[in-house]
Amino acid sequence: MIQEFIKDESGVTAVEYGLIAALLGVVAIPGFRALGVSMGDMYDHVATIVTAATP
Repeated sequence: MIQEFIKDESGVTAVEYGLIAALLGVVAIPGFRALGVSMGDMYDHVATIVTAATP
């Protein structure tokens, strides 16, 4: 019975999918955060130009 439990690999795929999801989260969060900062800077720059151009 113990040998069958050790040889059973049916739960391995769920663990692998969990690790992949965690890795994607670790990589994606800083990327989205950096993208948000640069987008915010761009909108601030455009707003400054538009405000300066209005009489």
